[in-house]
Amino acid sequence: MPAAASRSLPVIPRATSLRNSLRLAANPIPVLNRYLDEHGDTLVMYLGGVRKTLLTRDPGLIQHVLQKNHRNYPKSPLSLGFARYLGHGLLTSEGGYWLQQRRLIQPGFHRQRVAGLTELMSSVIEDGLRPLEEQAARQGGAVEVAAHELMTRLTFRIVARSVFSSYLPEPELQRMAELLTAVQAFYVRSVRQPYLRPWFALAGRFRHHDQLAQELRQLLLGYIRQRQAADPATPAPDDLLQMLLDARYESSGEAMTETQVLDEAVILLVAGHETSANALAWMWLLLAQHPEVVSRVQAEINQVLGSRSPTFADLPRLSYALHVVQETMRLYPPVWIMDRQAAAADEYQGIPIPKGTLISSYLYGVHHAAQLWPDPEVFRPERFGAEAGAQPPFAYVPFGGGPRQCIGNQFALTEMQLLLLEVVRRFEVEWVEGQPPVELQPLITLRPRHDFRVRFRLRR
Repeated sequence: MPAAASRSLPVIPRATSLRNSLRLAANPIPVLNRYLDEHGDTLVMYLGGVRKTLLTRDPGLIQHVLQKNHRNYPKSPLSLGFARYLGHGLLTSEGGYWLQQRRLIQPGFHRQRVAGLTELMSSVIEDGLRPLEEQAARQGGAVEVAAHELMTRLTFRIVARSVFSSYLPEPELQRMAELLTAVQAFYVRSVRQPYLRPWFALAGRFRHHDQLAQELRQLLLGYIRQRQAADPATPAPDDLLQMLLDARYESSGEAMTETQVLDEAVILLVAGHETSANALAWMWLLLAQHPEVVSRVQAEINQVLGSRSPTFADLPRLSYALHVVQETMRLYPPVWIMDRQAAAADEYQGIPIPKGTLISSYLYGVHHAAQLWPDPEVFRPERFGAEAGAQPPFAYVPFGGGPRQCIGNQFALTEMQLLLLEVVRRFEVEWVEGQPPVELQPLITLRPRHDFRVRFRLRR
């Protein structure tokens, strides 16, 4: 086939990018949407007015970068720079080391392993919801909850039990959440406003956030050392930490070092709760405003489960509940953008991609594209039913795609579906009137800028 004719891309001038840098730092989504709506699905802009970036919401180009020619597109320095705070775990490593770690850790997330964790997840959810039921009973049948705070607490408990086989004390859990938020917000600001980096250095902001990250790592290191010091005659827990400690590299037969185990444990804890907590918070925002969807989930529960709790084997028959989770992550993808960098010169449908090009795959933009999703801003779980047909490749990528697709996607989907089912089994979900609009806070993951309240009303 003849080569495609070369295409020149629209360019957002450096001065325009710089002028919009404050708005982009606060919430880049409206800025990026406007650029793409005005200039097309792929363009060139300057991040913070400094870093030249190819921005795209074209699912074909995103598939090319993440899957078809993924070897040419390792993670960019912007993504890998977060290793400064989290360490060099699966999320923040690249190349041969990443592949080695992926192969070592993958068995911990096989479907059978996740099935075995379902009972643990249900137990944590039960323990977390029981006080709300009791409080609602004392208050005339209803209780108001801060949605993001509650989901963060529950998902943190679930992943902590899955990794460490124990509940983290509530003060430690809260402190870890604070540390993660502070470090993530600072790192994102340093990326979006690179011209502030000299000032951050002079003001000691890098040093301060290094100390916060070290505090987080020391908290987790304590649990790892407790496990290492355990009596070898006592049966070891069957959890993800033990999997990390027991894993051996095929090439050498050696175990990971303590630092490697810590790096991976940090990533498991961060990625294992952050994305799920955010998606679940957005789900309650949507369900509180769509009681008809809640009623349909309840009808499915009545038909499939009756009055009992769901098991892993039940989940495939509770398809509408899964569609609710999927549609939530379409509207509010936890990972809303991904960066890659071209290792060598490349081309896509006539678009030249020089070596070193930074490419931002705008997943939020793909999920909201009208040409891919009719009425894209409408919450419609039926989009994912069998009768709706399949979406084009890479039109729906809440967990990324290609070889680096999130290793914990089955864990997250199971956790979110179970939480939805267990809450709806117990409560009606209502919006609390009088609250300000809920705004987006796109950090590394897509959070609500401020928490919001929903009302859980006991079912009669």
